[in-house]
Amino acid sequence: MSFYTSLSGMRNAETDLRVISNNIANAETAGFKKSNAQFFDLVATGGSTDPRTTPGIGAAVSAITQDFGLGQLEQTGRVLDIAINGDGFITTANAISGDITFTRNGNLQLVASGELQDASGDLVQAFAVDAAGNPTTTVPSNVVVPTVNAAGSALASISIDDRGVVGATYSDGTTEPVAKIALASFPATGGLRPIGQSKWEATADSGTAQFGEPGIGNFGRVFSGALERSNVDLAEEMVSLLTAQRNFQANARAIDTATAISQTVLNLQR
Repeated sequence: MSFYTSLSGMRNAETDLRVISNNIANAETAGFKKSNAQFFDLVATGGSTDPRTTPGIGAAVSAITQDFGLGQLEQTGRVLDIAINGDGFITTANAISGDITFTRNGNLQLVASGELQDASGDLVQAFAVDAAGNPTTTVPSNVVVPTVNAAGSALASISIDDRGVVGATYSDGTTEPVAKIALASFPATGGLRPIGQSKWEATADSGTAQFGEPGIGNFGRVFSGALERSNVDLAEEMVSLLTAQRNFQANARAIDTATAISQTVLNLQR
């Protein structure tokens, strides 16, 4: 039985190492959120078992949880970079399937068609606005910046202010608000499913996305010209890496010891 107990410990240490390695690999990934492996003990017992003589039969992974703590906000000076100081997520839609996903990576870009996209090419969702930049709807949709204004002047540049308003400036010097970035929050953020590319999708555990404006409630403020770095602390991860390695080595040594004891017992029976 001691072999299986130590084997479970080695498997858990391997899982812990995989989680830590993924954190370290994404230390420079914008908007990345680190994960932590959680474990629970396994006990072989019954109703008539004396609890004072129950040694246990190892451990197993109970959950791999995500830490959505805020990462460092880094100034980039790029007008289409935005960072969220709060719990909100930028909402995006796949250009082909329309599937809705959520991200903290605010590295946005404008394409020739006037659509505002994130770093992976998904369409950024925002509220339609009036001439003052105030939302006129509560349902977000794709951001499409007109490449020519009503006077026939071509688009010169766009910007995103700290209210999340996307503004378009044209060659005749006029500036018009186009949309207001829609942020999403969830009843249980930890229930979001990571799908890669610093993106998540909603699940039954996270609850349905609730959309709102930047700076209102717990959606968070938008910082223009900045990106949120990964919340991975390399020093902390290195300590965790060493701990997981020692756990693996200790369980391997326990197997060696159990093997030696078993061999001794077999020799005594000869």
